[in-house]
Amino acid sequence: MEGNEGIAKPLALETLLVVDDDDEIRELLCAYLSDAGYRVLAAADGEQMWRCLERHKVHLLILDLMLPGEDGLSLCRQLQSLRGPGVIMLSAKGSPLDRIIGLEVGADDYLGKPFEPRELLARIKAVLRRAERQEDALQPECQDTSLEFAGYRLDHRKRILTLPDGQQRSLPRSDYRVLRDLLAAPEQILSRGQLTQSVFGRDHLPDDRSVDMCVSRLRQHLKRVPGNAVSILTIRNEGYLLSIQDEDR
Repeated sequence: MEGNEGIAKPLALETLLVVDDDDEIRELLCAYLSDAGYRVLAAADGEQMWRCLERHKVHLLILDLMLPGEDGLSLCRQLQSLRGPGVIMLSAKGSPLDRIIGLEVGADDYLGKPFEPRELLARIKAVLRRAERQEDALQPECQDTSLEFAGYRLDHRKRILTLPDGQQRSLPRSDYRVLRDLLAAPEQILSRGQLTQSVFGRDHLPDDRSVDMCVSRLRQHLKRVPGNAVSILTIRNEGYLLSIQDEDR
């Protein structure tokens, strides 16, 4: 693994947790990320991961998919339900389907093995920047952290969507960000490129269905309400549009 000469180090000492059962990969990653200026913790399985999270404030996990005992997908799903720190998932399985599954359970990003350490570092910085921007955006509105629309309510801090009938749905980070962006521009077309950059902090690729999967899950929540006035429309070759119809129509 190459050195870190010329890599700008973070101003604040943010804490990363590397969860990987491969001793060599875990130690190399810890050394590389420590040299990049982060405080780095390590765990070989889910049990060690939970112990670290109980004892330390962790800003981001680098989580391997294949782990002894409970696998990375299950752990990521639990972290989402607890609104835990961000997750970048690593896997030797690099197919588009594996990547989609990783993002479906709430990972902020996904990287197939083998990978270039500098690419992982760039993705770590992107995920941390997004989390910081989201926190800053909510700060001035600390007295009003929810948005109501057509009988729905979206809680920005907890990422909970309350349906008109009172049912609540906890949204993965990616789904929440897509809905947030669509709500910020109702009746306007947002391209997959715009949403991918905003939600995942990277460019959209031709075979990238990450945003499509987010929209598909959001549509399932919206379909649960009879006579629903809210819909996410697909605009062919352009992107997605959030339509909120007049409830008195």
